[in-house]
Amino acid sequence: MINNKVSKAVRLAIAFGSASTAAFSVSSFAADEGVDKVERIEVTGSRIRSTDLETAQPIQTITREDIANQGFTSVIDLLENMSASGAPPISRAAPLSSGENVGGNYVNLRGLGASRTLVLVNGKRLGITTSGLQDISAIPMGMVERIDVLKDGASAMYGSDAMAGVVNIITRKNFEGLEFTVYGGEYDEGDGEKKNISMVTGIAGERGSITFGAEWRDEGDVWAKDRYFSEVGYPGYDIPNNRTLVGQYGRFSYNDQWWVAKRPGDASSLDDFEPQTYENGSSNPQEQMHVETPLSARSLYISSNYAITDDINFTSDIGYSERSARRQIAGYPYQSASDGIVLSADSHFNPVGEDVSFTRRGWEVPRTTDSNQDTIRFTAAIEGSFEVGSHYFDWDIGGVYSKSSSLGVSSGDLYKPAIKAATGPSFLNASGQVQCGTEAAPISLSECTPWNPLAGFGAGTVDNSLADPAVQDFLIPTLHYRGETETAIYFANISGLLAQLPAGDLSFALGAEHRKEKGEYAPDALAQLGESTTLAAGATGGEYDVSELFAELDIPILSGVAGAHELTLNLATRYSDYSTFGDTTNSKIGIKWRPVEDLLIRGTWSEGFRAPTISDLYGGGSQTFTTGFIDPCDSVYGVAKGSARCLQDVPADYRQLQQGFVPTTGPAAQTPVPFNSGSNEFLQPEESTTKTIGFVYNPEFVENLDIIVDWWSITIDNTVVADSPNQILDDCYIGLDESRCDMFSRDPNSFIVNNLSYGNRNAGFTETAGYDLALAYPFETSFGDFRATMDMTYVTKYDEKSSDEPEVKVTSDLGHGSTFRVRSNAGLKWSYEDFSASWNMRYFSSMRENCYFEDRCNVPDFQRDWTNGTVVPKQKNGSTIFNDVQVSYNLPWEGAISVGANNIFDKQGPLMYSRPSSNYSYYGGFDIGRFWYFRYTQSF
Repeated sequence: MINNKVSKAVRLAIAFGSASTAAFSVSSFAADEGVDKVERIEVTGSRIRSTDLETAQPIQTITREDIANQGFTSVIDLLENMSASGAPPISRAAPLSSGENVGGNYVNLRGLGASRTLVLVNGKRLGITTSGLQDISAIPMGMVERIDVLKDGASAMYGSDAMAGVVNIITRKNFEGLEFTVYGGEYDEGDGEKKNISMVTGIAGERGSITFGAEWRDEGDVWAKDRYFSEVGYPGYDIPNNRTLVGQYGRFSYNDQWWVAKRPGDASSLDDFEPQTYENGSSNPQEQMHVETPLSARSLYISSNYAITDDINFTSDIGYSERSARRQIAGYPYQSASDGIVLSADSHFNPVGEDVSFTRRGWEVPRTTDSNQDTIRFTAAIEGSFEVGSHYFDWDIGGVYSKSSSLGVSSGDLYKPAIKAATGPSFLNASGQVQCGTEAAPISLSECTPWNPLAGFGAGTVDNSLADPAVQDFLIPTLHYRGETETAIYFANISGLLAQLPAGDLSFALGAEHRKEKGEYAPDALAQLGESTTLAAGATGGEYDVSELFAELDIPILSGVAGAHELTLNLATRYSDYSTFGDTTNSKIGIKWRPVEDLLIRGTWSEGFRAPTISDLYGGGSQTFTTGFIDPCDSVYGVAKGSARCLQDVPADYRQLQQGFVPTTGPAAQTPVPFNSGSNEFLQPEESTTKTIGFVYNPEFVENLDIIVDWWSITIDNTVVADSPNQILDDCYIGLDESRCDMFSRDPNSFIVNNLSYGNRNAGFTETAGYDLALAYPFETSFGDFRATMDMTYVTKYDEKSSDEPEVKVTSDLGHGSTFRVRSNAGLKWSYEDFSASWNMRYFSSMRENCYFEDRCNVPDFQRDWTNGTVVPKQKNGSTIFNDVQVSYNLPWEGAISVGANNIFDKQGPLMYSRPSSNYSYYGGFDIGRFWYFRYTQSF
């Protein structure tokens, strides 16, 4: 019985590759015929060590073979292309992202958010940021043996955050020899170059082993101007929708008109200026922005074990990583009226002799941010086993320590007091230099450098323009953002045999864990004081600890009888006591029923939770000029225009204003005033209920065919709602939730939203459900061996409600934005002697978004219960399939060479003006071109 179960689980893992039912290390046990003693294995999702590797929980495994068959260079690339993955939390196509998390790699299972997916390395937690995200960029891919993805709630096993599932990265152990891998690739356009060099080596003896891995990874940039979907804001439409009047050509407001300098010209008198139009005075910010931000990572990993005695082992993992990422966005669009600053009437550069407001984008100095992080992680444990009579027991005790230090360095924002001084009174001194102050009261040139914000790009002189290095030094400071997080965990576990029942072993696991999280993130002092044009933000800092106890019981009920080849019940519970909100208990029930040997029916019911993070509880407030802001009451583009609720707040001809305080030229625009976001120290944990039921079928009449089907459902209550300005206004004017209307105010003259504060809160719920299907069929022919695989996620529901008000309707996100109804991967691998080839297809279903233009609106009458009678026109975009191909050859001298292309047909996804997971009109999780690559591996 034991050997049959082991061999079947091994076969499933090998056959499926990326869609297996069990998660284990084949090399960690022996199962030869005639061997009575088989080492017990701890499977992802259970704390009971067992010889039965198939569980009641749906688990997907990505093997080393799967990794080799794909042209990816990082762990996150593999995980983001799983069918069960959601949109990337911070995609490289979102250079406007800011904060401590930028540059990291985060997993988002089921589209529920990265903070609801728990990441483990060899069964132990990774450290977290103050926002609760776990960065997997620190794991060198060459050290990965496999990745287990538990697609089930697991708080009863692992505690907080395991609501959408668990990703367990298993590293290579007991490695002997030396292995080098070199990888290189780039897009057809010659950009986005990726380089990777990795090395794994190790030695093993009778009592222990040590495995060492190192990796250097570098990924180049891609500029927005070099892709059709990002070269302008709204591809396919006219100039006003793609350009901004707050551009590199300085302008001033005079006699109810904006004036811009003629080029070429002196920019010294009003005759040198002309009324501004989009043709003579606008800019395209995309020209200075990344669509794929560059990054570099270096990492080391050491895994070791030593047998102290025959029954006691010492194990340890040490990891160290450095990563750096750079992002560039267009120069800051300065608008003096927002700060109450003017170009003084007494400025040498004022062409009209009156105080005037002005705007100027810092085109000469694009905004750049370098995000750097160093992480060290250490785990150590003593583990062993013993027997009492016929009862066996396994135990371990140990700890985990992780520390990350981050430094962000940014440039390109302006220092507001310097702007005020530089555009104040100035005069031409006796030396022919423009000097701050007046002839009667001069200000030393060492204390102030005058600035002409109206000059540049052929207008006026370089001196005192923003191209002047002296002006740049005076106006543009270098800002520093520092962060540090620490995780310390202490644990003790025991598992073993309680009794031998007629149907099998009654097994248990007990454990205790204490964890402390500490973190801080401090923006530059100028940002905290609001004296820089960078978004104002306060410091985040705090800590909490949690003590936990858990228990698990595996109960065999029936075995070897008619209708029940196997029937087993698994029970688990976990008690958690937090220093912040108090305690919580979460439990789980799982059942395995094998009516016949080749069919396994399984199901689970589990409770889960997610504790509020340091940032949730102790985060500093911040400001942002919201991009993509949509006012439903806008008289031209608003979906609720003219409604009774809108007319309570705005006139019938109200227009939303964008940057520059001019009417928007589309339904969405960046706000001309910043909105405020902050934390909430009274947040309570989210609570979830997860249900799964499915089957694993290995029909005897079709040799090697494996079929897995699982239904799953996740409901999260008391959700920590990551509010947004758009959601607040939608809830007010479409959802008619008056409590949401109280969260903002409007300017009494222009009627724009001029004061809006939002932060996380406990409210409403999120519910999602669907099916996972996996098929695998390996077969042999006279011209080679084949393996066909397919895994698909079909989502039937993704509902959200961000309010507890009973009259507020539930909103469905399914098929909208980046919530795909269907994601699927299908592959075919062929191997013959030393040759192999693979073909993989990645499918994304169609998506809807709000209509941005009347001529691109194919569902104009979209209406649902949650729109409360309001028609919300939609655009439905078609499905997308990316095809990847690879050819490999094993060389006679223990080498292997692979050549391939991801997105071999250079498929482009549909334009999406809602910009899901992106700052461009394109989904941030799609391929951006055909990528060619080469990989060479040499073993010794």
